[in-house]
Amino acid sequence: MSFRIIDIHPHIISSDLDRYPISPLGGKRSTWSADHPADLDTLISNMDAANVVKAAIVQSSTTYGYNNDYVADAIAQYPERFTGVFTIDIWAPDAAEKIEQMHAMGFAGMRVFTRGTTMDQQWLAIDDPKTYPAWAKCQELGLPVATNEVLDDVGRPQLSNILRRFPSLRILLDHLSLPPIEDGYPYEKAHALWEMSEFPNLYLKACSKNFRLAKVGRSTPADFMSKIFEVYGPKRVAWGSNFPAEEESLPDLVEMCTSSVAELSEADRSWLFEKTALSLYPCLGAELPR
Repeated sequence: MSFRIIDIHPHIISSDLDRYPISPLGGKRSTWSADHPADLDTLISNMDAANVVKAAIVQSSTTYGYNNDYVADAIAQYPERFTGVFTIDIWAPDAAEKIEQMHAMGFAGMRVFTRGTTMDQQWLAIDDPKTYPAWAKCQELGLPVATNEVLDDVGRPQLSNILRRFPSLRILLDHLSLPPIEDGYPYEKAHALWEMSEFPNLYLKACSKNFRLAKVGRSTPADFMSKIFEVYGPKRVAWGSNFPAEEESLPDLVEMCTSSVAELSEADRSWLFEKTALSLYPCLGAELPR
């Protein structure tokens, strides 16, 4: 394997509740963050065991809400190995100012959390004009924005509006928006995902759950990733572990994901596990260890 592995979707959860109090968005903490959390030291030991060289740590919105202190402290302590993806209130009047502050602290991306396991209905209209200053600031600073937006009748038109209005802003779909794929190649049920490829500034984040779901029904991980590369091209797809939200260790997640696509070309796999991550977060390329 000639490429190195960079993880653009791990989380960290501290046991120090005084320094880093629990304050989840929506008031409900995610089950995984309470049942099998991993602090910074645990993430590092797992990365070392899995040969993951660097990571963009994603703020756990279902644990800390808009309090990014733990991720900020992590990237300040290990700037040569980590960058961070922050979460703020993009409706707030001072959102653009906060984005500049986060960027100055070493964060290289933003995440907009619209719904998830703790909030099954979208609570945030991402194309509300009140959010435009936040999107514009990320575009200005070159910060990619990850979102767990769902490509349904509510989320898809809103995401399309933002992609059109801010054509230089790169947006990543967390977990590929979890499209239905049990029908297998050519994955006609996932038509919404394929149709969104018309936006060149839309990127995909393939996480561990996607590889697991790609084994259901007529689907295989290799077929699914081949279809993704066929539609979006490998340069717009990057891998993220979602550790420790998944129950497996990071080495087990890396093994599952890399082995699932072992039959794909070396070039495609290098974009999936390394090169696209570096294009999104160039700061992770500095002094990258061999």
